[in-house]
Amino acid sequence: MNAFDFAIDDLFADPNIARTALYRAGGNGDGIPVRAIARRPDLEVGFGNIAVHTATAMFEVRVSEVPNPAPGDSITIDGETFIVQGEPERDAERLIWNLDTRPA
Repeated sequence: MNAFDFAIDDLFADPNIARTALYRAGGNGDGIPVRAIARRPDLEVGFGNIAVHTATAMFEVRVSEVPNPAPGDSITIDGETFIVQGEPERDAERLIWNLDTRPA
């Protein structure tokens, strides 16, 4: 492990930053417990001269816990379930997946 690995583990272990979630490949089955960092930024979508603000739900999970996320997988956190939409993206160090989701 290198310094980035240790730093990521520390961030995901911090209860003020990350929470335990249930990740289900394909959205089915019992799932596996993972640590996730939730980000819910507002997004502005433009349609011609109209701008619409919408809430989004993005999650960061460690590659070590979820090696192959895919669209259609689900993540449940704090009793809410979200479906992964679009292709997951890795961070620059290839240690974290960024998951764009929608409510289930």
